[in-house]
Amino acid sequence: MQKPRVIIGISGATGFQYGVKALQLLRELGAETHLVMSNAAGLTREHETTMSRDDVIALADVFYPTGAVGAAISSGSFRTVGMLVAPCSMHTLAAIASGVTDNLLTRAADVVLKERRRLVLMTRETPLHLGHIRNMATVTEYGAIVFPPVPALYAGPQSIDQIVTHSAARAIGLLGFESTTLPRWGETLTAITAEGETSC
Repeated sequence: MQKPRVIIGISGATGFQYGVKALQLLRELGAETHLVMSNAAGLTREHETTMSRDDVIALADVFYPTGAVGAAISSGSFRTVGMLVAPCSMHTLAAIASGVTDNLLTRAADVVLKERRRLVLMTRETPLHLGHIRNMATVTEYGAIVFPPVPALYAGPQSIDQIVTHSAARAIGLLGFESTTLPRWGETLTAITAEGETSC
């Protein structure tokens, strides 16, 4: 039985570790990952991590240079369950919203949308101007899911890694992959059902 294929795009916004963590979690869950990184992502990797480019590539089953616009993931006939862009810069968001497919990352995202597959965008920027908000509305109308990696403080994270892991696990969950380690409100975490009352 073929492994489920997932495309991971890493663009140049802050939060390079979200893409790394998604690759790690998907490997644990038995997915086949196809990675493409923008040129700007390399700058963020150097600034935010101690990982080399080869370290990141080794986490994926298949890696494509961003200029390889004829790669498998540029075609809708190549079957995938969808794509996660983690993080998704405002530049990449704008390109997807406007249908600009001048590199493999945005082309792959465009293909996922046209094939009516799931596209999850971990958008990273703040504060937002109206153009950002309109682009988010546009991609949502196309069928994408805008998923800013907002820390889930209710889970009581004790480290940056736990914060990153929680957001990455939630994001891949939107693609149909369920991490067993993800804290869930009302399940593994006590939920407040009424004033002074809890469940679980």
